Amino acid sequence: MPAKPDIIWIVATQWRAQASGYAGDVNARTPALDALAANSDTINYAQAVTPHPFGPFARAALLTGVPSPENGVRDYFDALPPTARTVADRLNERGYATGFFGKWGVGERDRSAPLVGDAAARQAVPSGARGGFAHWEGFEGGFLLNDPWWQGPGDEPALQLNGYQSDVICARAEAWWRAEYVATDGPCFAYVSLEAPHPPYAAALPSGVTRLAPESLTLSANVPRGGEAEARARRELSGYYAHIEATDRAIGRLIAALDTAAALSGRPSPLVIFTSVHGDMHGAHGLFRKGWPHEESIRVPLLVRGAPGATAGGRCDDAVSLLDLSVMTEAWSEGREWRCPREQAEISMPSVVALPLQCDRVWSGWRSANAKRIYLGDGTEWVLTET
Repeated sequence: MPAKPDIIWIVATQWRAQASGYAGDVNARTPALDALAANSDTINYAQAVTPHPFGPFARAALLTGVPSPENGVRDYFDALPPTARTVADRLNERGYATGFFGKWGVGERDRSAPLVGDAAARQAVPSGARGGFAHWEGFEGGFLLNDPWWQGPGDEPALQLNGYQSDVICARAEAWWRAEYVATDGPCFAYVSLEAPHPPYAAALPSGVTRLAPESLTLSANVPRGGEAEARARRELSGYYAHIEATDRAIGRLIAALDTAAALSGRPSPLVIFTSVHGDMHGAHGLFRKGWPHEESIRVPLLVRGAPGATAGGRCDDAVSLLDLSVMTEAWSEGREWRCPREQAEISMPSVVALPLQCDRVWSGWRSANAKRIYLGDGTEWVLTET
């Protein structure tokens, strides 16, 4: 039995903090996450934020514990430098078997290629640019929520796998985990990176999952009523919540499988972290997508089951950021408690991403459990209304 805990990160895309049953969202069907949150050994970091509410910036910060652009990712198309030191490097040094599965999102991409579809999904991630993970399999991007193109642990061309993407990713992670249990007595660390519930929200769903009728959805009070913003929000949220349900189901199966594997091997259940790289506006304040400093964009779920010193479980309102997650994980890998060292978390958008509906300005600032301040590039304050 390893002295160090097995650890798994489960990281979604565009899953905002409010969009789960345990968080009070009446539209969300998330029994697996609700059960995880209710576990007496789970902490709900209810004020958690992404440091940057946009994929590549957030992913680079999550992997390195260093904010963008200091980590080398300033522009949407910047790749994480091969020399960047990541959580995988640190855990490799601590004797962990490290594995990555799913969406990478910080590799070199063809700027002329479409962002969605086969061409994007088949862009190779070379073995020397995989963040130090000893085992890596997945894809750069492409947003194919069904039948994803999949690159194996070598540099061979990608193959297309059949199935709903979240199911495929979780199944691949489970297979590696079980193999590592057989092959070694050492601890395992897996980063399971899910694209869902990112658009396209109209993508097909696995059997047994259906969309809620748009007119039946309960919208936040800050979504303007009676116009195109409300109509679009209802259309998109119908698919969004369906993909949340499908992905929650895949997550639940994965956690159950890993717990079973641990029990059969005589090991404690793994330390489980669930979060998302950023949220989505979905019509709040008449806005859509991400990059905005509003709550729907910057707030993310963060559930941690089994962390040292967290046996009482419950809610924590500390100013935790995804920037902290690599340091938190290092501490937990050594059996140490981790305490948030600050009263506010820094947040920013280091550059404008010239894509439709995204935030149209550079900004920086901070958020605590009780306040938030945002400043534009010229230093003037951007005063926000959140309700």
